[in-house]
Amino acid sequence: MTLHLTAAPAPAATPPRRSALARTVAVVVTGSLLSVLDTTIVNVALRRLTEVFHAPIATVQWATTAYTLALAAVIPTAAWAMARLGAKRTYLLALALFTAGSLLAACAWDIGALIAFRALQGLGGGLLMPVGMTMVMRAADRTGLGRAMALLGLPVLVGPVAGPVLGGWLLDTVSWRWMFLVNLPVGLLALVLARRLLLPDAPREPASQAPKLDLPGLLMLSPGLALLLYALAGEHPAWPPAAAGALLIAAWTRRSLTIRHPLINLRLLRDRTFASAAATQALFTCGYFGSMLLAPLYWQQVRGQGAMAAGLLGAPVGLAVGVTMQIASRRLDAIGPRRLVPPGVALGALGMALTAWQSGQADVPAWRVVTAAMVMGTGAGMVLMPTMTTATRHLPQDELAAATTALSINSQLCASIGTALTSTTLAAAGTAPAGFRTAYTLAAAALALALLPAWALVRRRG
Repeated sequence: MTLHLTAAPAPAATPPRRSALARTVAVVVTGSLLSVLDTTIVNVALRRLTEVFHAPIATVQWATTAYTLALAAVIPTAAWAMARLGAKRTYLLALALFTAGSLLAACAWDIGALIAFRALQGLGGGLLMPVGMTMVMRAADRTGLGRAMALLGLPVLVGPVAGPVLGGWLLDTVSWRWMFLVNLPVGLLALVLARRLLLPDAPREPASQAPKLDLPGLLMLSPGLALLLYALAGEHPAWPPAAAGALLIAAWTRRSLTIRHPLINLRLLRDRTFASAAATQALFTCGYFGSMLLAPLYWQQVRGQGAMAAGLLGAPVGLAVGVTMQIASRRLDAIGPRRLVPPGVALGALGMALTAWQSGQADVPAWRVVTAAMVMGTGAGMVLMPTMTTATRHLPQDELAAATTALSINSQLCASIGTALTSTTLAAAGTAPAGFRTAYTLAAAALALALLPAWALVRRRG
């Protein structure tokens, strides 16, 4: 679905525009921090949740998968919601849903309730990124887009460092419920900032002319994704839901290529730069985000560390990702993707492979495991935001909303697939060192495969 946006005036350096951009970035960064903190905190708690709810890891991981699946399901409605409600009101609605979902998750009475309330969180969180990025892109000029995107990467600097440590401390000293209650003050602050700082906007088009929501497409895509992920995450092969999911997604793909306003504008893939960036993002996020649940479980189950210690051991990796992402995003405008994306993919794959090798040894020193993971994190910082920026910076203004929607759902869907595959692999291989080596090796293979589209990306747009 292509959302027709009104192009902003060309001047890039006027103070009013800089002021509007600064206010928008402040709001979007605060909202993004909610989602990043929530994800990293829950990863540290997976082992504790298996004990609290007396459920296996294959079931508990759905507290993460349900969240990311709900993100992927709601993201396609972002462009339609902005056309109908306006970006500001859509963003306020997303913040309210996420905050309410956090409160309900803190009150969960069993694993089923927790999974359901995490899905509600995802419905709000899924709108935060595409709506926030669209607002920033509208406010920024093209020459400064890399710097603006670097600011949007700040939550990735703070969240992976603070989230595991904060989550571990809450688990060890208070209760698992505080992992979600801690979102409430941040969510309320984000709501206040959004209401006061974002410029009031009306829907970009009259309601009668705004693109219609492709409801049949949504009813094909969302159940199709859910069925596929259910089949992937099960302890045994589940061919009937896998086949049903594949058929629904195939039908959705055919529909998307034949109707005027599809749920996701797949015609963007005709642009070779966008297609190469989307493929790079898909493979890299599958391996990188899929592996994020492994480290906390490794430190707690194999090395006997507490939740807070596991969070502290994961903080250097988050710091490596965040710092590198800031540097890479700010330098992208000057040096281009050629010197960032392929080397970053290669470095990430190398770091993941080293992590697999180190984690498969029983008595390896902790610093060696952490160092290997930091190599992987450095590569991730060179890839994640620069790839998304490269995919969108050359597109016409009226295609930005559709492009960010497509990239966001691509990222969340592949993160869900990676998480499901990783948890299934770990459950099958066991939680001994050899099991973690197998799961990390799978993630390393996905990162290595991302080199192919990454090379095609920079050959087309250096």
